[in-house]
This record gives sequence, C-alpha cells and structure tokens, in this order.
Amino acid sequence: MNNKGQWLIVAGIVAILGLGLAAATYLFGDEVRPVEAGAKAPDFKAVTVLSGPAQPRGIANYKGEVVLLNVWATWCEPCRREMPSMQVLNDALGPKGLKIVAVSIDNPGMEQPIRDFAKQLGLTFDLLYDQTGDIQTVYQTTGVPETFVIGRDGVIRKRQLAATDWAAEPQQALIRQLLSEPRP
Repeated sequence: MNNKGQWLIVAGIVAILGLGLAAATYLFGDEVRPVEAGAKAPDFKAVTVLSGPAQPRGIANYKGEVVLLNVWATWCEPCRREMPSMQVLNDALGPKGLKIVAVSIDNPGMEQPIRDFAKQLGLTFDLLYDQTGDIQTVYQTTGVPETFVIGRDGVIRKRQLAATDWAAEPQQALIRQLLSEPRP
C-alpha cells in the first residue's frame, strides 16, 4: 500500500471518530461533560419540604444568584456535622444575597424526617428534597455531602467533595468575592 492509501485510511478513521463524538454529544448532551469548576451548573429537579405544599425547584429558580448547592441525606453523619457551619454562613451572607440550597437525596417518604432534621439543627436556608436521587447523576456526585458554589453567571466556581467548615474565613471570602460580582 502506498502513502496515499495509508493517509486515506487515517482520514477515514478520524472522520468516523469525529462523527461518533458528534453523535454522542447530541444523544447524551450534558451527561458527557464533567460537572466541575468552570462548567455551567446543570438543572436539577427537587421540591420544597419545610413548609406548605411541595413546590418544584431547580437551578433556574436561583438564576442570577450566588448559590451554595449542597447534596446531602439525613443518615449522613458528615452532613449533620457540616450543616451548622452552613447555617452560620447563611446568617452572615444570606442577607447579602447568598442562597444556600441543600438538596436531600433521602429515600421516598422521608419528608418528616427531613423536617425534623432541619428543626433539630435550626436550619433556615432552602432545604429541598429529590426523592429520586437524580441530582446525583446530573451533578455526577461521588457521595454525600457534596457541595457546589455557583456564581451569578450560573458557572460552578468550586466543587467540594466532602464536609467542610463553611463558616471558615477562606469559604466566606470566596462567597463574598462572588457576591461582589455584578449581576449578569
């Protein structure tokens, strides 16, 4: 086989791979893109659980806001340890525009235990419930708790894979910086 024939084969393989990638992107959309700092925050579906009838919520409900999105469960001991620091952060920066959104992935029928959890810890930020756990797939989480700090532009600025002290100065400094950015 001559050089021209070899190059035609290489070009054919590259074309097939390109078409395969285009098809995968079309079919799977955001599922093939990693959810990490620098990526657009994907939408999720959850419902309110603390008061009144359940109301649907998703990332679009927080458009233009600085959001700390936390995925958690009532059975998760690190979540229980982390939540009070999230409340401290909410008390300090919630009045300045921070929206803390904690989405429970507890099994179906856990509305009352989630309410009890919130009451026991004195939580006043948005607690949502995704009884399907789909947020774990959408955000490609590896466990709980897992937290995403999202800027006003809807871009993830930080991904925290384990419990952290959200009341600590480095965490608050990041949130203050994001709150100082203009609205899109």
